[in-house]
Amino acid sequence: MQPGQDGEVAAAPELAARLRHVFWIGGGSGAGKSTIARRLADRYGWRLYATDDVMRDHAGRATPEEAPLLHRFMAMDMDERWVNRSPEVMLETFHWFRGEGFGLIVEDLLRLPREPCVVVEGFRLLPHLVKPLLDVPRQAVWLLPTPDFRQAAFRSRSVPGEEFVWRTSDPARAGRNLVERDRMFTTRLEEETGRLRLRTVRVDTATAEDELAERVTRAFGL
Repeated sequence: MQPGQDGEVAAAPELAARLRHVFWIGGGSGAGKSTIARRLADRYGWRLYATDDVMRDHAGRATPEEAPLLHRFMAMDMDERWVNRSPEVMLETFHWFRGEGFGLIVEDLLRLPREPCVVVEGFRLLPHLVKPLLDVPRQAVWLLPTPDFRQAAFRSRSVPGEEFVWRTSDPARAGRNLVERDRMFTTRLEEETGRLRLRTVRVDTATAEDELAERVTRAFGL
């Protein structure tokens, strides 16, 4: 199964039924997707599928024809990726944000046994790509961090963004670019989930981990 324009997967009518055992947690950077997915997997004995963990594998499996933005990104040096381009350009050309490789996620999920249930998490779960795969709407939820929460999450790390910014010539600028790009991505997720009437959970600095886990559990109807 290969993605089409903007990564969209041509879903056969029965595909949603084949994935009815899958629960999806998407959302913005730093919103707690990994933590909550792990908690649910431990609580219910589910299988955990973290899309971040398979990015390298998917980058190797995707051809330049299937993922042109990915291969263009891979050819860049670190400054070209994170320092020299504006956050707006970074947002519009980032391969995972455009859905490249999403079909590989679906292929992986279809290969897994239907028992136990699977919880899949990551920012690569774009609402317009996930919605056709839902047997019922409550199978998916997106965590939307507020600006204050996102800033607090980044400040708690060693650099304002990710450790790879240290491999650029200007880590501070790279970090700012990354934070702004992710802010715009979260705004896009909020608009898209609203338009598609998909479930979301707002995450702010007052949201405790236990509370967030329970809110996601309720969103899934568990």
